[in-house]
Amino acid sequence: MEWKITDGLTSYDDAVAFMEARVASIAAGDADECVWLLEHPPLYTAGTSAKIQDLTDPERFPVYESKRGGEYTYHGPGQRVAYVMLDLNKRGRDVRQFVKHLENWVISALAEFNVHGEIRDGRVGVWVRRDDKPLTVTGKPAEDKIAAIGLRLRKWVSFHGISINVEPDLEHFSGIVPCGISEYGVTSLVDLGLPVTIADLDAALRKTFVEVFETTNA
Repeated sequence: MEWKITDGLTSYDDAVAFMEARVASIAAGDADECVWLLEHPPLYTAGTSAKIQDLTDPERFPVYESKRGGEYTYHGPGQRVAYVMLDLNKRGRDVRQFVKHLENWVISALAEFNVHGEIRDGRVGVWVRRDDKPLTVTGKPAEDKIAAIGLRLRKWVSFHGISINVEPDLEHFSGIVPCGISEYGVTSLVDLGLPVTIADLDAALRKTFVEVFETTNA
């Protein structure tokens, strides 16, 4: 397993090119699995289920068609992206279980900062309750999304992955309907009042990855 950490901002095209090549090498047995931690410049990506009406400000940032699952999402500075290039041939070939492990990984990493992340049926990603905010328009408790998940598999090797909001400009999310969900908002660790840095989150991700993936033989 290689942990790759890139400082600064990585272009989306460069990231996809790296993942494509690495996934092919992993599938061929020529390279180790890889988790790549990085940040992107401000951009929107459209997953395979994206609806054009959910791109509300198409001229704001570059928009990339992504072959990952999911709808529109935002990436930008202050958001930690973790691209997971893992070989499910060795990890059970169970996509649902793999997604569950990714969700649990995010939840465990957030718990390192005493943030209670939760999963919601019908809503992709990881959410936190916001009891400090008014009820939603339908009278439900307010919840904000703190992490997104979007995957693709090729020959049972995964790529794309997760993104966790540390301190991005949350206003940048207003150019899309994130993941097609308009009733709920987005948040970040810093927005929740936690002085967490990207480096802090990286340490939590590395620690909890072992706990979630290696001890369960994902």
